[in-house]
Amino acid sequence: MKEILTFGKYLRNKFGEKVYKIPIALSGFTCPNIDGTVARGGCTFCENESFNPTLNSIEKIKGFSLNLNSKNNPLLEKQLNELKVQFLAISERVKKRYGAEKFIIYFQAFTNTYAPIETLEKLYNTALLFENVVGISVGTRSDSISEEILNLLKNLSQKYEIWIEFGIQSIFDETLKKINRGHDYKNLENAILLSKNYGLNVCGHLIFGLPDETDEMMLETFNRAIELGVDSLKIHPLYVVERTALANQFKKADFVPITEERYINNLIKVLTKLPTNISIQRITAGIENETLLAPKWCFNKQESLKKIRIALKNNNIKY
Repeated sequence: MKEILTFGKYLRNKFGEKVYKIPIALSGFTCPNIDGTVARGGCTFCENESFNPTLNSIEKIKGFSLNLNSKNNPLLEKQLNELKVQFLAISERVKKRYGAEKFIIYFQAFTNTYAPIETLEKLYNTALLFENVVGISVGTRSDSISEEILNLLKNLSQKYEIWIEFGIQSIFDETLKKINRGHDYKNLENAILLSKNYGLNVCGHLIFGLPDETDEMMLETFNRAIELGVDSLKIHPLYVVERTALANQFKKADFVPITEERYINNLIKVLTKLPTNISIQRITAGIENETLLAPKWCFNKQESLKKIRIALKNNNIKY
């Protein structure tokens, strides 16, 4: 029986205990394909609050101040406050629920390298000073890194667990155009290879069910990600949430979401081929609130996971 290396197992093997990844959403961050640098409107599927079920809105922490001193930079002071408030709230919750004692802070929403290097250095270093934090993971885009940023992360990796996460989504330029990604595959390839040259851990995000993609295209994206040397993968279906361009396409019947059966079949294909040294951080996703339009099977993540586990067992894969 083939055994999948989950990210939880990877961290437990490395640290000898349970390590929990805490998602953080900071105000002030945006993306180059939202602000007009490379495009406008963002990716067609993107509505960032849908990716942050733990804290749906920064409004929840308004008015909370830890009196951190960031002279002449009120935005950075606000971000530092948000960082600590969110970490404290979520870490206390997961300690009680999951028994976690060590944490990795995940800078998740928007593009978390798309800021001045001085801001990034302050945010990353502050996060790493929190009690029981063993590392950070930085979600970003391939067009929003530089050697200066990678050098900062490399230096931090001498002492901490450091990850950089890229939204690969698809290796096909025609698909990237359809979802308004704002960059081509070559840009992504260069960024991942450069990050690996700096010795960084790289996690790649793959989306199955992108507009007009065949099963063969999804498998080829997986194959290319492995060839690029990613250390971990997140895989999930493309789902439609309100307040997105994809929602408008769906309502006009210009987009048909992937079926649960097709998604699971493709997931089994890639997990069968997954090298044993590459960890998996996500095998599906769910949006359990009123913003989800389709596919409806994504509304019940636990039921989908149950079906996926049955399919894995039937294919002699242990997860």
